[in-house]
Amino acid sequence: MAGSTPVSLSAEAPAKAAATQPRKARPFSPGLETWRRFRRHKLAVLGACVLLVMVGGVLLGPLIWPVPINEIDFAAKLEGPSLAHPLGTDDLGQDLLARMLYGGRISLAVGFAAMLVAVFVGVLVGAVSGMASGWVDAALMWLTDLFLALPTLPLLLLVIYLFRDSMKSVLGVEGGAFVLIVMVIGGLRWMPVARLVRAQFLSLREKEFVEAARALGASKTRQVVRHILPNALGPVIVVGTIDVAAAILFESTLSFLGLGFPSDVPTWGSMLRDAKDYLDIAAHWALFPGAAIFLTVLAINFIGDGLRDAFDPRRVL
Repeated sequence: MAGSTPVSLSAEAPAKAAATQPRKARPFSPGLETWRRFRRHKLAVLGACVLLVMVGGVLLGPLIWPVPINEIDFAAKLEGPSLAHPLGTDDLGQDLLARMLYGGRISLAVGFAAMLVAVFVGVLVGAVSGMASGWVDAALMWLTDLFLALPTLPLLLLVIYLFRDSMKSVLGVEGGAFVLIVMVIGGLRWMPVARLVRAQFLSLREKEFVEAARALGASKTRQVVRHILPNALGPVIVVGTIDVAAAILFESTLSFLGLGFPSDVPTWGSMLRDAKDYLDIAAHWALFPGAAIFLTVLAINFIGDGLRDAFDPRRVL
């Protein structure tokens, strides 16, 4: 037709091809997917924020509030919270905020260190038991059941009482108490980890990707390190968070009973022990360390719940 503009088919073809071409899917990352599932658990995110505040406070707090933990001021004893002493003072006039910050570092360090000991021993025993068979598996599970049958708190008190003085003479007062408490608590908390790791190994070692690695000539060590253990770490991390909370409670119980750190070393548990006789006239002395223990343990339990949901692909969030 006269006056009409010819249509360029060569120019329209690339545009139509680009419009009909499917969009590229974003690459899947197990780590990002786990983080997405975790952050949708509101209580777990809140617990993580609270724990970060607690850890940051005990680490950086002494730089902001550089008050000596053993500075005695009898004129200010048993005072309530004020500008001079934001959390009040104890029966010797010592600043509770400074002692809370110092004691928090000890309590949290004991919790995380005991968790590492429990997870290391539990993963080692569970992995050997899950990969072995016959009498090795039976012996390790018998040992695990034996430790599970032991009364935890009485045994903990007995070991601390028997070896406290010898450890202090070797590593010093604070170092000996710390190492002994961590080893004892961690040594009595590895059994659930071992049973969980064994169950994971028994299931994973029969999967297709492990059989493929075995058929290609991979040794048992390579199967464990490269294929089985990374896929079994999700539940272990969840149990580890529970062990941190349990270790903090055990340390607080030992300090409350006077079998933890020395009396001049403040921890949250020892502060509760010292405050028990002054609850009627100085309730703040017990309120703040008790609240710190409660919030820390609750936050860690919430984080454990969130990690359990995040590592379980069968749960819909």
